Amino acid sequence: MTSRKTAEQLPLAFGHDPATGRDDLLVAGPVDAAVAMIDAWPHWPAPVVVIAGPVGSGKSHLAAIWRERSGARLIEAMPGTGAEEAAEQGPVLIEDADRAGFDDRTLFHIINNVRQHGHTLLMTSRLWPMSWVVELPDLRSRLKAATVVEIGEPDDELLSQVIVKLFADRQLFVDDRLVAYIVARMERSLEAAQTLVDRLDRLALARGSRITRQLAQEVLGEMVGPGDLDE
Repeated sequence: MTSRKTAEQLPLAFGHDPATGRDDLLVAGPVDAAVAMIDAWPHWPAPVVVIAGPVGSGKSHLAAIWRERSGARLIEAMPGTGAEEAAEQGPVLIEDADRAGFDDRTLFHIINNVRQHGHTLLMTSRLWPMSWVVELPDLRSRLKAATVVEIGEPDDELLSQVIVKLFADRQLFVDDRLVAYIVARMERSLEAAQTLVDRLDRLALARGSRITRQLAQEVLGEMVGPGDLDE
């Protein structure tokens, strides 16, 4: 007899473009300060702002909103990329500064050019700037003067909103009671929410079924262990 696992067909990995406009932004306690900072532009308390938060916390969404609003250029803080010149001409954005890496002197000159020409620089990062590997003392001094806004760990409200949005990005709409069931049992991170929704979507497609509580229980069991799924 063919097992259920082998009978399932793997669905094609179609891309799902997230909605990244200002109206699509999820507003809840952990992201309030970062949203307020984006909305306050160009009246920032400092010309350099860093939004720090965990993977999947919405940093890129906020950066996309700010880039569209400000007309900022996406740059890399590396020699020979034209980043220093771009900072002389207008607002600039550096994404994932801690992961992508940067050249100390190039970033130092970018910040100086932004300050001298009255422009603004937004950087996103998983870590606070004081945790970055920086060898140039002058750059460390510049980073200390930056305004840092942290996106906190997600609460139930934010996790619920994120799950609903992730499903909606896939043209899927789930019952509020199912969302509450998932949130009460999942790992407390936005990265886990992304993984969970992706697995549920793929499993439902493979079985030709709706996304149900039973399906959610199965996926949650794989992610957190069946012992954590008490009714």
